[in-house]
Amino acid sequence: MAPITNGTVPKSAKMHSKVVIIGSGPAGHTAALYLARANLNPILFEGFMANGFAPGGQLTTTTEIENYPGFPKGIMGPELMEKFREQSIRFGTQVITETISKIDLSARPFRYWREGQESEEPETADSVIIATGASAKRLHLKGEETYWQSGISACAVCDGAVSIFRNKPLAVIGGGDSAVEEATYLTKYGSHVYVLVRRGELRASKIMAKRLMSNPNITILWNTVAIECKGDGDLLNNLRIKNVLTGDERDLPVNGLFYAIGHEPATALVRNQLQTDEDGYIVTVPGSTQTSVKGVFAAGDVQDKRYRQAITSAGSGCMAALEVERLLAEEEADSREDGAA
Repeated sequence: MAPITNGTVPKSAKMHSKVVIIGSGPAGHTAALYLARANLNPILFEGFMANGFAPGGQLTTTTEIENYPGFPKGIMGPELMEKFREQSIRFGTQVITETISKIDLSARPFRYWREGQESEEPETADSVIIATGASAKRLHLKGEETYWQSGISACAVCDGAVSIFRNKPLAVIGGGDSAVEEATYLTKYGSHVYVLVRRGELRASKIMAKRLMSNPNITILWNTVAIECKGDGDLLNNLRIKNVLTGDERDLPVNGLFYAIGHEPATALVRNQLQTDEDGYIVTVPGSTQTSVKGVFAAGDVQDKRYRQAITSAGSGCMAALEVERLLAEEEADSREDGAA
């Protein structure tokens, strides 16, 4: 994929930056940290409830994180993201708690507008890092809000080893490859895993389906949906389920419920301007964070449908920062050469 080279437009008299970062999760703040230390004075828009999350992204909705390096005793999600933010600011990142609602990637510098200022003069940036993340799809069952992150999760790898799930019966909702992977992973920790499949067959590939059905620690409940999450007010301990063919309802005692029904990348802002895949994730040049438009980079879950971990998001944020730094340095050198010619 060869990035498209843009035309040019005038710099904004309102505010012009060398680089703007949109998103405030591990990818956005890692990029900001590297760029700030490179004296590029990054601007980071952390958004105001953008994509339904407070500044800091998905991790602000999680409880204890045990698999982020450097915290042997674990750390709460909101606390980790506050540390990211503090470190970004310490080295000179300008963090703005506003949402970018519109952006024009058709020419450089790129023009963008803040929410509520769409009719005003735009601000501009020589480069942009999209780090808006992705959110797990949820079913919004009765009781779900009460027990979200108190027995209900959308990431087995992130939360499966937490003490409240160990040696307890667990449930996974989904019928694709992700559901198979989540259920199989959870057998390391739970006493037994139930997989709720709405249909009478799996959407997973044949080899994955065979793996699921042959695991003695997994029971598949066909033609079954969850209708209510129950507990003691603090932790989940029961799931009300229904057979969609017979209409019969019953209780399924479980201490954990994991959604494996997909994620929704936050790409509405750049849709139809950047190349995306069939699920809406931004496509990047393999081995880099470069998108289909020169000067625009994507980092974190917005371009990663496979790993979706805080540590991998931070790593891609680092990559994006280094690539922005390299691009701007090359363009500055070319400009000097043209001026001397």
